[in-house]
Amino acid sequence: MARDIRSVGVVGLGAMGAGIAQLCVEAGVDTVGREVSPELAERAGDRIAHFLTRKVEKGKLEQAARDAAVSRLSLTTELADLAGCDLVIEAIVEELAPKQELFAELERLLSPDAVIATNTSALSVTEIAAGTSKPTRIVGMHFFNPAPLMPLVEIIRAELSSDEAFETAYAFGEKLGKHPIRCYDTPGFVVNRVLIPLLNDCIRVLDEARVTVEDLDTGMKHGAGWPMGPCELVDLVGIDVHVHASDALYEKLREPRMAPPPRLVAMRNAGLLGRKSGRGFYTYD
Repeated sequence: MARDIRSVGVVGLGAMGAGIAQLCVEAGVDTVGREVSPELAERAGDRIAHFLTRKVEKGKLEQAARDAAVSRLSLTTELADLAGCDLVIEAIVEELAPKQELFAELERLLSPDAVIATNTSALSVTEIAAGTSKPTRIVGMHFFNPAPLMPLVEIIRAELSSDEAFETAYAFGEKLGKHPIRCYDTPGFVVNRVLIPLLNDCIRVLDEARVTVEDLDTGMKHGAGWPMGPCELVDLVGIDVHVHASDALYEKLREPRMAPPPRLVAMRNAGLLGRKSGRGFYTYD
């Protein structure tokens, strides 16, 4: 029932989109990456080429395979250049209106049997699809950051997703070398539904138990077996990203644990965003 995907479009080449595009070209799939400006597109292409070169240097990829992967990527600022793609994955800003507008435009450009996927982590896939006339071909493919390294991808079935679109996305996740899991379009899907309130609890413990950031991270790593402490993880994800996802879950579920702790909101407002800003719970060079 799943279709074979031979060409992919990725819309939005920020950290997530560039990582998804890298996965696609490494898997042997011709990939069109679209950004809003030539400068942003070129920067993403350079970043992908850099990471593939690093894999060669580490002995994880042959030079010829690296060169072939880079040659499979084409960059554009025009959505029309994605018209021949079998699958398009959206990775733009986490706001409903821009995503709905993009999906409506993609629907007009793509062939009727092309699958359109969103990488949203917190928004409803069903709501994103609501602005289209054929929501049956729309699914969620939620990759985790950094996409080339994190083995999981959640394949989300919206209310009107067809079996073919859903199974096509699942099979493509496997083709990328990931461990896909099937889930339905509920707030937070699977991982974030569990992880976001858990991380929020951890951050609240900082004040309630008067523990240091370092000791909290050490406690969860050595007492709970976490590979990374909660403060390290929020710094990696981005404090602004975590607060945004928490707000979205709280809006849908109204469960107090879903709401972002005041400490995180204050850090977000102060520009302390974690690794990407150079300072969060920790300071980075």
